[in-house]
Amino acid sequence: MGGFYLDIIKDRIYTCAEDSLPRRSAQTALYHIAEAFSRWIAPILSFTGQEIWDHLPGEREKYVFTSNWYPLQSLAEEESITQQDWANILQAKEAINKVIEDQRNQGGIKGSLEADIKIFADTELFASLSKLGQELRFVTITSKAELVDIGNAPSNAADAHIEGLKVLVEKSTAHKCARCWHYIDDVGSHDKHPSVCGRCIDNIDGQGEARHYA
Repeated sequence: MGGFYLDIIKDRIYTCAEDSLPRRSAQTALYHIAEAFSRWIAPILSFTGQEIWDHLPGEREKYVFTSNWYPLQSLAEEESITQQDWANILQAKEAINKVIEDQRNQGGIKGSLEADIKIFADTELFASLSKLGQELRFVTITSKAELVDIGNAPSNAADAHIEGLKVLVEKSTAHKCARCWHYIDDVGSHDKHPSVCGRCIDNIDGQGEARHYA
């Protein structure tokens, strides 16, 4: 949870419009997870389970230990992105994280959002990662993520330690958005909000961005 889902949706929670569908849908998912998780851990981490229980909204029994099992909703698998795709995406993200962390340790970047990355993937990984579209950068938690066929990988692309994946990490030359902390080319081009990117401006004053996966 912490290394994948919760890490990825922080951007949704913090930067999307307050009552927007992306933010509210993430909050709904977190509610269902917390309802189930508090019950799951109660027999093992009794005090932690009860502490979570005491902070959950809505009317409920006093003790998590006397509550009924919470059935998580079963969602139909989308035709566009399958469970196997998510398995490939998770594997790729873990490998990409290691390459980014190596760059941090070497002093090339200070954090993942300071990175622009190019991902060179074989046929299977490319097919799965490409389904994320523009949201690939949110999954990798980078400011820019470009997907390229592995046959076009340059010699300086790092081996991501899984078959069929190489990654090139470069420090972004764009300015940092004061609101979302992404390094975006259009920061500084908006007179009303000179320190904020266009995406954040739309989330503040406009209809807000759409999210499908991340």
